[in-house]
Amino acid sequence: MIGVDALVVVAMADEAEPFMAHAQVNGPATQVGGSVRRLLTLADRTVLLVRSGIGLVNAACAASSALAMFRPSVLVSAGSAGGLGDKIRVGDVVVADQTVYSCADTTGFGYALGQVPGMPERYTCDPRLSAAAAAAGTRDIPTRTGLSVSSDSFVTATIAEHVRTHFPNALSADMETTALAQVAHLFDVPFVSVRGISDLCGPAAGYDHATHVDDASERAAAIVVEMLTQLTDD
Repeated sequence: MIGVDALVVVAMADEAEPFMAHAQVNGPATQVGGSVRRLLTLADRTVLLVRSGIGLVNAACAASSALAMFRPSVLVSAGSAGGLGDKIRVGDVVVADQTVYSCADTTGFGYALGQVPGMPERYTCDPRLSAAAAAAGTRDIPTRTGLSVSSDSFVTATIAEHVRTHFPNALSADMETTALAQVAHLFDVPFVSVRGISDLCGPAAGYDHATHVDDASERAAAIVVEMLTQLTDD
């Protein structure tokens, strides 16, 4: 079994490219199910980069199979996200301290909104990882720490209104992070989410995302690499 220090999961090729550009060693691509894996050397660490495909199930399947095979020390959700918080701007990087499903509702059985039965109300990211990622921010790449929400919907203006009403503290929304957090919880692996903001979940969210996904993903990757460097230096 190859020793892996970190498993980094992204959804799309645009989100994977910056990690390959940062890598000192870039291994060949291997397809496993619907996901694509590459072994990289980043910040003197062995990193398994997995492109899962978009959505909660794709993310969970890709991460579960990789965790079962490689047993990495940490799991990172990276890539792009939509901004929800009042002070969030395109170009910011949101480091999650907690994450929750915006689409889960079993409140009729006494569970909290967003909670999957049998799972925590919210998934708490590893404090050490969150702190290291937040500290990696710069004037050019500001980091914001807070709640991230996930669902199988791309959050546009109509959906954002509902999410902001029920999760007023949410800073960002994406389609994979909470599923990855749940997998990390089940495998007992430290987890963090680092997502660059590509749009503000408004009427032009689709256009804005397409315009800024490359830059947002590059910013998130830069923070993840610096986070790994800090952890290596500890």
